[in-house]
Amino acid sequence: MDRKRPRLVLTAGEPAGIGPDICLQAALALRDESIDCEVTCLADETLLAARARQLGVPFPIPGDRFRVEHVPLGKPVVAGKLDAGNARHVLALLDRALAGCLAGEFAAMVTAPVQKSVINDAGIAFTGHTEYLADRCGVPRPVMLLAAGGLRVALATTHLPLRDVGAAITAASLDEILQILQHDFATRFGLAQPRIGVCGLNPHAGEAGHLGREEIEVITPAIERARARGIDASGPWPADTIFTPRQLTQFDVVLAMFHDQGLPVLKHAGFGHAVNVTLGLPVIRTSVDHGTALDLAGTGKAEHGSLLAALRLAAQLAQATA
Repeated sequence: MDRKRPRLVLTAGEPAGIGPDICLQAALALRDESIDCEVTCLADETLLAARARQLGVPFPIPGDRFRVEHVPLGKPVVAGKLDAGNARHVLALLDRALAGCLAGEFAAMVTAPVQKSVINDAGIAFTGHTEYLADRCGVPRPVMLLAAGGLRVALATTHLPLRDVGAAITAASLDEILQILQHDFATRFGLAQPRIGVCGLNPHAGEAGHLGREEIEVITPAIERARARGIDASGPWPADTIFTPRQLTQFDVVLAMFHDQGLPVLKHAGFGHAVNVTLGLPVIRTSVDHGTALDLAGTGKAEHGSLLAALRLAAQLAQATA
C-alpha cells in the first residue's frame, strides 16, 4: 500500500439520510483539500446518481481520488423517508468495508451516519456502529472516542439507559478501557504516554462518598491499578471541573463515565468538525459526529465538514501505523 496515499473505504450510511449527500460533497471537496488519500465509497450507484441530480453536482465525481463500489439497495429510496427494507443494505456496507480493512485492501474505514431505529424495525438487533463492528471483529471491549482539535473524550459506557450506567462500570471494564487508551494512543496517535483524566460518575466525584461510592469502590482503585502498570491516569475528577480550559491543558484525553457526561461538551466545542473514532478494534475506523438528518437529505443544506475531518483523521492514523 502506498504510504503517502492510503486507500480509505467510505460507507454511505442510511440511504434516506444525508449520508449520500455528504459523501458526494466530500468527494468534490477532496480535490481542494490537503487530505492525502484515495477513497472507495460503498453505495448504490443509482442512489448516488439520483442524489447528485438533486444536489446539482456532477456524477461520476471527476478525478482519480474517489471511486464508487456498487452495493445494491433493497428498496428504492426517497430522500427523508426511512424504509426497513434497506436495513440489510446498510449492514452490507459495513460488512464489506470491514472485510476489506481486515484483508489489507483498505487502510481505514470511514462511516457516514446510520439510523439505528430503522435497523431495529427490520428485526435486527443493532445499538450502533461501535458495538456492531466490535462484535464482527470479536472484540469484547470497544472504546468510543470523539475528537475535536485537541479535545478528545472517550466513553466508559456508550448507548445505555442512565439507570444502567452504574452497574456497567466495573473494575474489569475500567482496567480494559484504560489499557486500550494507553495502547491506541501510543500506536495510532503517536503519544507514548498519554495523559488520561478520568471523570467521576457522581456529582463532585462522589463528595467523599456522600453522593455515591462508585468513585471509592471502583473508579479510584482502577486508576491506581493503571498507574501501577505505567499508565498516566489521574482522577477521579468532577465532570463539572475537568472540562474547564485550564484543567484540559493537563490531559491528552478525558475518560467520561457515560455518553451524556462527556459528549455535550465535546459537541459544543467542535460540532460540525468533530470525529468519532472506535478504539480497541484491529482496524482504524472514524465517523462523523452527527446523525442522519432526514429533513436535510436531498436539499443541499447538509454540512460535510465532519466527514472531511473523519477522512483526514483516518488518513493520518493510517499513515502513522503504516
